[in-house]
Amino acid sequence: MKTAAIVLSACLAAGCSGVTENTPVPNKINTNSAAISPTSPAEAVLTPAADTSNLQDEEAENTWFTGIAGITEKKNPSVTAVAILRDVRSARHSSYDRVVFEFNGKEMPSYRIEYIDKPVRACGSGDVVPFVGDGWLEVRFSDAQAHTPEGEPTIKDRTRSPNLPVVKDLKITCDFEAEVTWVLGVSSPNRYRVLELSNPTRLVIDIKHR
Repeated sequence: MKTAAIVLSACLAAGCSGVTENTPVPNKINTNSAAISPTSPAEAVLTPAADTSNLQDEEAENTWFTGIAGITEKKNPSVTAVAILRDVRSARHSSYDRVVFEFNGKEMPSYRIEYIDKPVRACGSGDVVPFVGDGWLEVRFSDAQAHTPEGEPTIKDRTRSPNLPVVKDLKITCDFEAEVTWVLGVSSPNRYRVLELSNPTRLVIDIKHR
């Protein structure tokens, strides 16, 4: 009984109702995230949640998380090779939409995630890229590419309209000089969380429905 009381007390303190050892814990690094807005002049740079190994996308189903509306950034100066983006997928979950970026190899490239203002432009041509929705979440990877050494794209479908509750558009805007950028056109700039998963290497972005 004493052990159960200790576990229950710890769980209540962490807000981990329904959380198992295989469920990602919400990112709680920024305790003042409620004050952050996409247009806030003071940018918040956050460290994402720790990597959770051997976890399938559909199993990372912790439906409760506070999320943030500011910037998430992680730099990985120890990366030994350019990461190849090999898959991008999206799906609706019970209380959020999920977008998954999957890479070859074990190393996660550096990344920066933030809501940006329109117009959204392609990095090479400077052309305006149209998006549906009232928010634009940019996901920028460094030391990464979405094409083979021969120049063939590894992601064939680079413009998508999943029309999920929040994520309406999903388009690549840059794949140049070891930088890959995708932008999510969302119905509104709702709070989001970031998870790193391994085996295979994946960056997961969950955007709350409201």
